[in-house]
Amino acid sequence: MRQHDTLFIGGEWVTPAGTGTIDVVSPHTEEVVGRVPDGTAADMDRAVAAARQAFDQGPWPRLTFAERAAAISRLAEVYAARLGEMADLITEEMGSPITFSQLAQAPQPLGMLQYYAELGTTFQQEEQRPGLFGPTTVRREPVGVVAAIVPWNVPQFVAMTKIAPALLAGCAIVLKPAPETPLDAYLLAEIAQEAGIPAGVLNIVPAGREAGEHLVSHPGVDKVAFTGSTAAGRRIGSICGEQLKRVSLELGGKSAAIILDDADLAASVGMLAIASLMNNGQACVAQTRILASRNRYDEVVEAVAGMVTSQQVGDPADPATGIGPLVARRQQERVEGYIRIGMEEGAKVVVGGLDRPYDRGWYVAPTVFSGVSNDMRIAREEIFGPVLAVIPYEDEADAIRIANDSDYGLAGSVWTADADHGMDVARQVRTGTYGVNCFMLEANAPFGGYKSSGVGRELGPEGLAGYLEHKSITRLG
Repeated sequence: MRQHDTLFIGGEWVTPAGTGTIDVVSPHTEEVVGRVPDGTAADMDRAVAAARQAFDQGPWPRLTFAERAAAISRLAEVYAARLGEMADLITEEMGSPITFSQLAQAPQPLGMLQYYAELGTTFQQEEQRPGLFGPTTVRREPVGVVAAIVPWNVPQFVAMTKIAPALLAGCAIVLKPAPETPLDAYLLAEIAQEAGIPAGVLNIVPAGREAGEHLVSHPGVDKVAFTGSTAAGRRIGSICGEQLKRVSLELGGKSAAIILDDADLAASVGMLAIASLMNNGQACVAQTRILASRNRYDEVVEAVAGMVTSQQVGDPADPATGIGPLVARRQQERVEGYIRIGMEEGAKVVVGGLDRPYDRGWYVAPTVFSGVSNDMRIAREEIFGPVLAVIPYEDEADAIRIANDSDYGLAGSVWTADADHGMDVARQVRTGTYGVNCFMLEANAPFGGYKSSGVGRELGPEGLAGYLEHKSITRLG
């Protein structure tokens, strides 16, 4: 078992203020695989003080962008050396299939570090603009101390969408990992320490909701960067709004994949195995609404059902596994609750249902519903599990209407033989990230949502801008 007795604060491993602990339980075996301290408000105070010291008096925010980029590049080199260890650890603590961990859970955070390290070599802190009364200097300065609060589903990916740009901007960070997945954050702390990131620039305190809210409300925090549920995002947004504190929120989704009649169905559905079921369906960008025309509806339902049944369900450490367990018993019960709701609403279970694949582990049978209308709860609410709803549409305009008829707007895709036409469809769907015959996130492009899917953008230059204040200086003479 992985046992940690300290917290990473001020560049050192320190004794926590309290005696509480967090057990990390394997979703596959239901056995305790790790234990870490349960951070308290006092620990958050200490972490914010360390970050405050590093920002207000330390060298980090006073370095040039190029100097910070060099430090991030060193961090990336150390991270790369432990990539396999990171992938294995995330699979162990939250049940992500090892193939997905090796594809996304560890390599994509590394890619973000590498992207921002490269961006920093050319990014200009100051820009000169001609003005009506004289030359104006536009200066970019770090926002300050950042509270980064991340979920359990893709813990390193989400952490790095915040840490990498915040580091380049010159901020100091307090990272609060989710109680379900703190182990990877400890490995990140070791990597940061080995890479020589200055003391106090990155502090890590695992904790529950109460200590997390204390961190959000802390007067020493200048910005909160949060990824998680829309309900929690509303609470955090209200606190930050009351305090006039900078905030970015990446929240839930209920994304639609539109399959047009000219699409290569076998190829499209094959790609949807990732777009719809990635990480056991525990992804905010998962395309869990599959939109099919009435002309090909039965054919699409059959193809989607075949794709789902072809996924091996089992041990996430087995490379042959396509779908592993859900992160916790409460998540298993939540997803099964939605399957029950779908049945009660009149949708038809094509594959899956309420029979659990295994007696041990928090597994749910991957499920496909047909006969779904877009007003059903299973079509409107984020389930966060391997449950797909195939929804019929009349024509292309109706498909776009259904895709947009959602409280969310985080992701989506269209599948067609005519990629140029697919671009026309993409421009009409109100969502932050879209794919034509694919779905992926690029480190150099902004990621975030419309509507209840969040506020602000991460990744790309736009992600860096969220950690910068812009100052205008006009002079005469």
